[in-house]
Amino acid sequence: MDYAEHLVPAADGTMLYARDYAADRGGLAPIVCLPGLTRNSRDFETIAPRLAKTRRVLALDFRGRGRSGRADPATYRPDQEVADTLHVLDTLGIGRFAIIGTSRGGIAAMVMAARALPRMAGVVLNDIGPRIDRAGLLRIRSYLGGDPQFAGWGEAVAALKSSNPGFGRLSEDEWQAFARRVYRDENGLPRADYDPALSLNFPSAADIEAGRAPELWPLLDLMAEAPLLVLRGEHSDLLSAETVARMHRHHPALDSVTVRDRGHVPFLDEPESLAAIDRWLKAVDGGGHTGLL
Repeated sequence: MDYAEHLVPAADGTMLYARDYAADRGGLAPIVCLPGLTRNSRDFETIAPRLAKTRRVLALDFRGRGRSGRADPATYRPDQEVADTLHVLDTLGIGRFAIIGTSRGGIAAMVMAARALPRMAGVVLNDIGPRIDRAGLLRIRSYLGGDPQFAGWGEAVAALKSSNPGFGRLSEDEWQAFARRVYRDENGLPRADYDPALSLNFPSAADIEAGRAPELWPLLDLMAEAPLLVLRGEHSDLLSAETVARMHRHHPALDSVTVRDRGHVPFLDEPESLAAIDRWLKAVDGGGHTGLL
């Protein structure tokens, strides 16, 4: 195991899990990795060991996901996830940090800007922005809340292929690795690794169709001085090219990259993702060499 593990009780007693890579490395801003809505800390196995060559890296499970405890479904909200994240960081003695936020984790990063901006050294938004496209929200709504019972990992891979369009060029080995990050292994069988009650706090199909999902442009504006990188999957149905163009108008120093052959979300280990993250780290560190190039 190349990471330590922490279980930190939240204010309401919910246990919060975090993987801690290179906890003994100080100096450079630690990276805090925040996963997507139904994802977990394993999502960052693709990049955390690489980042940990030069700095501390913390990958979290939000409440109700992965190895964090399940809780009152009313608390499955970005503001609570921000409060939990800051509580974990405070408990572990982390002051200033940078964030890589995947999908829901990027929403949490934007919400965090309203509460802890002075502590944020920079943000990567992985296939997420202040405006979320309806098609992607409806796709997520269509499967959220289910608890599929797979007979084996082949069925889990088939389910991923069905629910994650835009990844047609993945090899079977890559699909298998993807499945192992998304699903937990329960006595040799894949199982969903999140509380199905997450669906209770997700917009209804009617609200999505009516365009009632909130937009977060004022929160993006708060980060105008922070190093900000946006990664967009070429085939993403959550983050449009038009939204990225508008983000550039709000944040003139924004760096953005389209990741080829990816839907929602890029895995972070693609060559263009790694190159962009290296550039971002230089900005986070004040222009110094990161040692990763």
